[in-house]
Amino acid sequence: MADLGSGAFASLRRFRDPDSLDAVVISHMHADHFLDLVPLRYALKYGERSRNRKVELYLPPGGEEMLRKLAGAFHSEAGGDFIGDVFNVRAYDPENELRVGDVTMRFAPTSHYISTFAIRFETRGASLTYSADTAPDTRVAALASGSTAFLCEATLNERGEAERPRGHSSAREAAGMAAAAGAARLLLTHYPASADVRQMEAAAGASYDGRIDVVDDGFVTTLES
Repeated sequence: MADLGSGAFASLRRFRDPDSLDAVVISHMHADHFLDLVPLRYALKYGERSRNRKVELYLPPGGEEMLRKLAGAFHSEAGGDFIGDVFNVRAYDPENELRVGDVTMRFAPTSHYISTFAIRFETRGASLTYSADTAPDTRVAALASGSTAFLCEATLNERGEAERPRGHSSAREAAGMAAAAGAARLLLTHYPASADVRQMEAAAGASYDGRIDVVDDGFVTTLES
């Protein structure tokens, strides 16, 4: 699973048992991308466990220190390790591949306000590239090259494109990266609840000819190689 912001844990439980997770990978240490590690921790700690092993938790370099500062607000039972009780915490190396089961991950830095990494997942001939948070960035487009699907943030409207400094993209800019990557599909995510979905689709469609989906909670799709 990639990123676990507020509300993501509730969505996860609709589709699978948290105990079935092999690993969680976090793109960057902004709260809206990792805060639901806390409810996941409680579910793993006190839920019915079908297997006696920890979930692998892969954080960006320096992420463990920040997570443990947050966990310091909680008290683990019987003097245990609030995070280490259920997670095997590791820092991934964004310069190298990461493999979990039959999924291979590669990373690229993004243009955001803190150190952030886009992630490309490959398995069984299919590939999904997740932009994480980023302003338009050729490194992200290069990582997404030829992807079966490009899951890209679309935080800004077109007026927001003039913001400085920049750490996010618009739907139009997400489509530009998808076109540059030659991605077969574009999935738009990380947009305001007030956003007009039809306007987002129209803005993206002006520069990208592939299939466009504006995704929301409960969205399910299949990636075909």
